[in-house]
Amino acid sequence: MTNTPTRTPARVCFELRIDPARIDDYIARHTPVRAEMLAEIAAAGRRNYSLFLAPGGRLIGYYETDDDDAAQAYLAASPIAAAWKAEMAPFFVGLDGRPDQAATPLTEIFHLADQLAASTGGSASDDERDAS
Repeated sequence: MTNTPTRTPARVCFELRIDPARIDDYIARHTPVRAEMLAEIAAAGRRNYSLFLAPGGRLIGYYETDDDDAAQAYLAASPIAAAWKAEMAPFFVGLDGRPDQAATPLTEIFHLADQLAASTGGSASDDERDAS
């Protein structure tokens, strides 16, 4: 029997800016997102995906994936994702390109499960990773 090591998913966080005059419409477009786009996000390998909106239009996104390059490539080739991105592009301020490719990536500086594992000399359990 082969023992396959557990791969820690990549945690991806990014920032975009929504036009403050269009925030209500942006929220409405995400309440809910169309089923076919949700299916494409999942098929790309993204999970635990959330968007957070701060006053003034600051949007923070977060998701996990096993292979972000593959997820990006899948969505870039998807006609469903392309249509969604084209619809969403006018909502963003100061964006040069598609929202999913032009977002400002944020650097993770703390993750509880990783630090707990390091402090005990072990590895983070699935439960610890899921709780984060």
